[in-house]
Amino acid sequence: MEHAVRSHVRKHLDEDPVKYGRLSERLEELLQQLDGQWAEQVEALKTLIQQLRDFVIEKRLWIYQKLAQKAERRRRLPRKEYVNGEGFLYLGRSYRLKCVPRDTQEAPLKLAAGRFQLREDALPDARNHFVRWYSARATDWLTAKVKEHARRMGVEPAGVTVQDLGYRWGSCGKGNRVYFHWKTILLPRHIAEYVLVHELVHLREPHHTPAFWRRLERAMPDYEQRKSWLARHGIEVEGG
Repeated sequence: MEHAVRSHVRKHLDEDPVKYGRLSERLEELLQQLDGQWAEQVEALKTLIQQLRDFVIEKRLWIYQKLAQKAERRRRLPRKEYVNGEGFLYLGRSYRLKCVPRDTQEAPLKLAAGRFQLREDALPDARNHFVRWYSARATDWLTAKVKEHARRMGVEPAGVTVQDLGYRWGSCGKGNRVYFHWKTILLPRHIAEYVLVHELVHLREPHHTPAFWRRLERAMPDYEQRKSWLARHGIEVEGG
């Protein structure tokens, strides 16, 4: 029974380090306090196992609720249409699309005079042109901001990679490299900066422990407001 509890805690520690860390500490306390009292140990372990079961059920329900909310919000989002007047975000601001003749510009897509200008011959591959444009701008902007914040925070990221991360805005990979979703460049500047500072803190604190949030607060005192905005509105951000 003791080994089963230890195995479960080790397996799921990364999911919630604070909660499972406390359960691990509680297990050690019980074993020390009830050393040699086998019957009492069994009863105490049964109680602890029930707490684990309750927590797993609670966590599962929370995950299902979040997935349902995300699916509902995503379902409501209208698909982008590559027609004159359609709005596309860039650093929190919406720019209208203008389709232009092939001979008027060299690049398939560019932002000029307050509008996204897409060549008419590029329409069949419009989404890919937008993703490439956003990815290039995100790489430049995020790299500059990462250097700025890294110096201030005293961390040394190995580099910045921009790609499609699915539902994640950012990730801290092996070798201290930081990764960001290309859609980060669609967010308002102060929200995009929260995403990158969040990942830079992970260079010191790999998990979302209390120490992580304390370090994040020192680096960005108003992080909770930015985090709340991203939780409420991030799903609404749509690119090409």
